[in-house]
Amino acid sequence: MRINSFFYTIGQGIKNLGRNKWYTLASIATIGACLFLFGMFYSIVTNFENVVKTAEEGVSVTVFFNEGVSEEQILAVKSELEKSRPEVREIEYVSADAAWEGFKEDYLGEYADGFTENPLADSANLQIYLKDVSMQPALVTYIESIDVVREVNRSEVTANTLSGLNKLIAYVSIGIIGILLLVSIFLISNTVTMGIAVRKDEINIMKYIGATDFFVRAPFVVEGMIIGLIGSAIPLVIIYFIYTHAITYVATKFTMLSSLLNFLPVEVIYNKLLPISLAIGIGIGFFGSFTTVRKHLHV
Repeated sequence: MRINSFFYTIGQGIKNLGRNKWYTLASIATIGACLFLFGMFYSIVTNFENVVKTAEEGVSVTVFFNEGVSEEQILAVKSELEKSRPEVREIEYVSADAAWEGFKEDYLGEYADGFTENPLADSANLQIYLKDVSMQPALVTYIESIDVVREVNRSEVTANTLSGLNKLIAYVSIGIIGILLLVSIFLISNTVTMGIAVRKDEINIMKYIGATDFFVRAPFVVEGMIIGLIGSAIPLVIIYFIYTHAITYVATKFTMLSSLLNFLPVEVIYNKLLPISLAIGIGIGFFGSFTTVRKHLHV
């Protein structure tokens, strides 16, 4: 495309916004509303995923060993699991003495002075933390097949609950995003269709004097992309201030809730939300206008 054609296309795309201003405003408002809901939903889901991830990091599998198994054998099992099991995030070795000290501190207190020997002499164990709790059953099955292992303690209910929450979040996210995209594309399509109807005579003249299909269609695509850009930028600004004030308010007024939920900073949220929203907005504008022009522009 020549430079003068490029600027003509941009100029005509901007002029189209003014020619169909009510439909343009309606499309911007709809895209803005959709992406506002998307942004709020994304912020909530991202924080919820962070809470679930934090909870997952605290879920462990405890491996106990047969009587008489040496520390060297236990550490060998630890090393083998770290090398062969990709789902393992971290393994902590807890000696019998450390297990007894922890038990005394948690349950006995001053009454522990009556014990002269360690009653948990065979309680050395491995605390295994996973990258993904949904992989816990496979890991437990593998560990139980090791000869020196006596017992494997795990929390199936917790693991299943966290795995179910992760799946639910994924399904709901896909469903809501799909609905928002379809609604926005529909509005863009209507706007561009109206623009074609208003300028039909002008387009016919352009075609008669030799204008290419691309030259005629390009301004409508530019129009749709500008609508998408504006429609995505407005909710991003609004969400930024709402989220910032919301976490500040919760941290000030509800300190206990804030410590439990551990809200992510707005910068972390916007590292992904900003490019995703802009891409969705411009993409909706491009796709909606391009497909509409291709379908309805018979000149």
